[in-house]
Amino acid sequence: MSGESPPLDPLSTRYASREMVAIWSSEHRYGTWRRLWLTLAEAQQSLGLPITDGQLAELRNHLDTIDFAAVERYEKRLRHDVMAHVHAYGDQCPTARPIIHWGATSCYVTDNADLILIRDANRLVARRIAATIDRLAQFAVAHRDLPCLAYTHLQPAQPTTVGKRACLWIYDLVLDLNELEHRQSNLLARSTKGTTGTQASFLQLFQGDHQRVRELEQQVARRLGFHSSYAVTGQTYPRKVDTQILETLGGIAQSLHKWATDLRLLASFKEIEEPFEADQIGSSAMAYKRNPMRSERICGLSRFVMNLSANSAQTAATQWFERTLDDSANRRLTIPPAFMAIDAALMLAQNVASGLVVYPQVIARRLREELPFMATETILMAAVAAGGDRQDLHERIRQHSMAASQIVKQQGGANDLMERIATDPAFETVNLETLSDARLFVGRAPEQVDEFIAQYVVPIRDRYGIDPSLSVEIKV
Repeated sequence: MSGESPPLDPLSTRYASREMVAIWSSEHRYGTWRRLWLTLAEAQQSLGLPITDGQLAELRNHLDTIDFAAVERYEKRLRHDVMAHVHAYGDQCPTARPIIHWGATSCYVTDNADLILIRDANRLVARRIAATIDRLAQFAVAHRDLPCLAYTHLQPAQPTTVGKRACLWIYDLVLDLNELEHRQSNLLARSTKGTTGTQASFLQLFQGDHQRVRELEQQVARRLGFHSSYAVTGQTYPRKVDTQILETLGGIAQSLHKWATDLRLLASFKEIEEPFEADQIGSSAMAYKRNPMRSERICGLSRFVMNLSANSAQTAATQWFERTLDDSANRRLTIPPAFMAIDAALMLAQNVASGLVVYPQVIARRLREELPFMATETILMAAVAAGGDRQDLHERIRQHSMAASQIVKQQGGANDLMERIATDPAFETVNLETLSDARLFVGRAPEQVDEFIAQYVVPIRDRYGIDPSLSVEIKV
C-alpha cells in the first residue's frame, strides 16, 4: 500500500534502553567501520607505508559524516555493503581514497566492529546486572529475618526467610556477572588477519617483512582497545565466540526468568508483589486485578533470549573450512536482538527489585497454617528426650497429622494439629507454646544473608558502584 509505514521493531522502539539501541544503531556501527579504516591507516603509516598526514586528517574529518543515501546507491549497484561504504567514504575523502581498506578484507571492518559493539554492550549489561544485584540485596537485608514458607516440589517445606530467598535470586545473577566478566576479559580483536586468515595481503604490502606484519596486527588490536587478537582465524573470528556470548546472555535470562516466575507465584499467594502505580490498570475488564505484568514481561523477554543461543551454536557448527556466508544474516538477527532483549529484561528487573511490596501478615498467616506440621520433628525429639518411646511417638504424630490434614483438605477447616498433640498424654512433657514462633525453624537464614551480602555483594558494589546515570525506562 502506498505510503504505508514499515513495521516497528519493539525491541528498539519499546523495550530496550536508549544506550543499548545506540550501540547497535546503524550510525554507530558504520561510524565504527570508518574508525577501523582510520586505525588501519594510522598503524600502516607508523610502520612505514606511504600514507600522508593529510590523508589521515581527511579520514578523521569524515568519521561521522556518512552519506547513507550514497551508500544505498552504491550497494544497489555493487551488491556489497562494505564496498558501498568504502566508495561513499572515498567520495568524501578523495585524497585518502586510494588507501582506504588497503590490504584488508571485508571482515576486517565487519568482525572487528562486531567485537567492539559486543564489548560495549557487555559493559552495559554488566552495569545493569550489578544494579539489579544491589537493589535485590537491599531488599534481602531489609527482610533478612522475616520467616516465610519455603517450598520444595512447590509444596510447603521447612521455613526460610524472605531475605534468604532473595539471596537465591541474587546468587544466580552473581554467577552470571562472573561469567560475563570472564567472557569480556577473553574477548579479543580479529585485527589484521587477511582474507583467509593467512595475512598474505599484508605480507605483500610489507614486502615479505613478517615482523612488521605481526606488529601491525598487535598495534591495531591495541588501538582498538583489546589486549590481543585471536591466535588463528579463517576469514572471520571464531564463531564459537558468538555462541559463548549468547549462552552467557541466555544464562542471565535463565536467572531472570526463574526470579520473575517466583514473583508471579508469590503474587498469586498475595505474599509479595511487584510495584503497581496508583493509576495503573491491571485488566481492561476486571478492575480489581493487579497482574504481575512486569514479571511476566521479564519472562517473555528472557525466553526469547534463551532461544537465540541455538542459532549461534548452529552457525558455529556450519562454518565450512575458512568461512561460509550463511552466518551473516543470522548474526544480524540474533546478536543485536539478544543484547537489546536482555537489556530490557534487566531494566525491568532493576525496576521491580527497587519497589517490591511485602505483605508480612499474609506471609505469617500462611506460615501459621503449615507450621504445626513442620514443628512435629522438634516435638518428637523433645518428647523422646523426656523419656518417651520414639517409635510410639512417631506413630501418634503420624495419626494426628493425617487427621488434621483431613480437616484442612476435606472440610476446609483450620489446622488443629497442635491442639490434638496438646491433648495427647504422650506429649504432656513438651512445652508446645515455645514452638509457635516461626523464627525457631529458619536455621541460620538471617546470618546467611549477612554473610552472603558481605562476601559476594559488597565486592560487586565496590567494582561498579551505584550509577545514577544508568537509565531505567519502563514503557508499559
